[in-house]
Amino acid sequence: MSNADKAAMTRRNFLHTTGVAMAASALSRTVARGQPDEGPNILWISCEDTSPDLGCYGDPYAITPNLDKLAGESALYTNAFTVAGVCAPSRSGIITGMYPTSIGTHHMRCKGVPPPYVKCFTEYLRAAGYYCTNNVKTDYNFDPPVAAWDESSRQAHWRGRAEGQPFFSVVNITVTHESQIRAKDERFFANTKALTPEQRHDPARANLPPYYPDTPVTRKDWARYYDIVTAMDIRVAERLKELEEDGLADDTIVFFWGDHGRGLPRGKRWIYDSGIHVPLIIRWPGTIEPGSARDDLVSFIDLGPTLLSIAGVEIPSYMQGQAFLGDQAARPREYIFAARDRMDETYDIIRCARDKRYKYIRNFEPEKPYAQHIAYMDQMPTIQEWRRLAAEGKLEGPQKLFFQPTKPPEELYDITTDPHEVNNLADSPAHQQALRRMRKALERWMEETGDLGLIPEPELWEQRRPGGEWAVTDAPSIAPNGGTFDGPATVRITCPTEGASLAYTTDTGEKPHWLLYSKPIKLTQSATLRTKTCRLGYRDSEVVGAEFRIG
Repeated sequence: MSNADKAAMTRRNFLHTTGVAMAASALSRTVARGQPDEGPNILWISCEDTSPDLGCYGDPYAITPNLDKLAGESALYTNAFTVAGVCAPSRSGIITGMYPTSIGTHHMRCKGVPPPYVKCFTEYLRAAGYYCTNNVKTDYNFDPPVAAWDESSRQAHWRGRAEGQPFFSVVNITVTHESQIRAKDERFFANTKALTPEQRHDPARANLPPYYPDTPVTRKDWARYYDIVTAMDIRVAERLKELEEDGLADDTIVFFWGDHGRGLPRGKRWIYDSGIHVPLIIRWPGTIEPGSARDDLVSFIDLGPTLLSIAGVEIPSYMQGQAFLGDQAARPREYIFAARDRMDETYDIIRCARDKRYKYIRNFEPEKPYAQHIAYMDQMPTIQEWRRLAAEGKLEGPQKLFFQPTKPPEELYDITTDPHEVNNLADSPAHQQALRRMRKALERWMEETGDLGLIPEPELWEQRRPGGEWAVTDAPSIAPNGGTFDGPATVRITCPTEGASLAYTTDTGEKPHWLLYSKPIKLTQSATLRTKTCRLGYRDSEVVGAEFRIG
């Protein structure tokens, strides 16, 4: 057994005995301290497949007037990174506050089974009285449980909350997805119809990274990427306008972020900065200095804990993320870490550690080339052009790097002088001290977090889902199980499944609003109570009901 596997087992054993209790007690504590009229409103506006290619980050090619205006009212985070260069692992880290490599959600679209103590951080907000909505993308590498959101749909909006109730709302803008770059012209121009001719990006003016071949094909893709970023910028303004129309702009903390880097080859799916360095803008009226910039290292597993800190909700101690704002803010990070594992049908194992100057990359399968085929990625004109020129022997300089037959076991880059990460310093005598320090940081992180990436995926799934059979949470028990009461009835719901969350409703329709159960329910009117249980990576239980007649 490797050191990483031993560390994983040790951590799992420890958390098995302590984590579940901590998660459950954290939920009860949030109920005890949180009330519906406490806590600030919080809005997340997220976009897909977008690097910090915005005017406010100093990009002269970008046309993003609305985000530039928002940045002038906010703090601009210049060192924000996600934990994976692709959406599902990245978003699993965001929603849980945990590294995907620790909880088994590191492979792309893997339907993972996180440990029982892991919950979506929104459950803690809901238990504290927050109205939580998601519009509409989840993509967590596990099915989102009904306990996570008050509503997750295309209609989800903060306007559905009770009067005076604080909200946490997520709006996902998807126009920047990589598929939009390679869309047929008719569809592409329909998706970007809001752009004026002046907002269209001229391919001739594109400033391509040095690793791309400079051809009309790559320039067209690059310009289209910037066009959809401008289209996204317009949609951000529409959401901010809704806040103003509702009189909430001064009472709402706004986060804007991208889920991983730009949706172009050697960006998305990779853990170079082009794949994990992301925009993060936070407006907090009266607290954050408008127009400020912060260079603290931020990992996107820190977003959930930071929201809990801002809302005054205790951060569960099992979470690996740390708050960077609010009363529970931790010391700034010295390093961020990221991982690449299976991408669709293609396997690789790559890890990285980064500080403010250096990026260290470990290739655990150096015998494999960078440019492995991935069917979905290979639809992009840029990669098709790149492959054609490689086959014809027409690539020059850094353009050749991506098509080497093998990878070096280690890569080291000085980001301050080499932001595109094309000059590998791993063999440089002058950089051996930095190499050793970064290598040690990565190895320590893998051991401490119980990195599961070295376990073959079939073996991992046999551990988590034996025989390929999905586990189902046990049906809940209701006590008392209905009846007639002279006055209010206090109802308790329990479930024997370790780590299960409980949801209940008194709605009678086919699509009820499921509430999170975190403390006994007090029924003051006659109702049919329905309840079910859920756990990340499990199938939901059957629905159990009981009839209560009051008075």
